[in-house]
Amino acid sequence: MKFSYETDRLLLKVLDGSSANDVLRFYASNREIFERYEALRPDNFYTIAYQRRALNYEFNAFIKQTAIRFWAYAKTNPTHVIGTVCFRNIVRTVYQRCEVGYKFDQRYWHLGYAQEALLKCIQIAFYELNLHRISAYIMMDNHPSIRLVEQIGFEYEGIARGYALVRGIWEDHLVYSILHP
Repeated sequence: MKFSYETDRLLLKVLDGSSANDVLRFYASNREIFERYEALRPDNFYTIAYQRRALNYEFNAFIKQTAIRFWAYAKTNPTHVIGTVCFRNIVRTVYQRCEVGYKFDQRYWHLGYAQEALLKCIQIAFYELNLHRISAYIMMDNHPSIRLVEQIGFEYEGIARGYALVRGIWEDHLVYSILHP
């Protein structure tokens, strides 16, 4: 696996702690949107120190291939993070599976960037990581995310009841998966 990839309009990179400023800016400018769908953040989440530690942790996970996060940059502005795609809970042995998560700066919604990034990252997961199955767990009211995964070939599999603690509430999630072709 490489540390960076390109699509027609995007650069996808694995980052380390030296990019903490860029990542903090991305999270801070989308705070209200992102927090609606995620676990409660620690008090120090929106600090350079926290983001540096998180990025270094993710970099080490990439080296071990236990989790992989790509940060997306538009080629037209290669110093500004516009999104991220993460493969987490990578399980080998007879399963060869993972879960995918993604988020994009709200200023880049409905422009095809998330779809472009996901398609490239899924290709990497199937053909370089040799994974067989990728699952997405999506909150019931996240209609844009549901449309996105359906457009790129994920199939609905059911409901994971009480799947994740989001904003202090155990939320049900829809389960979508895509299999290696």
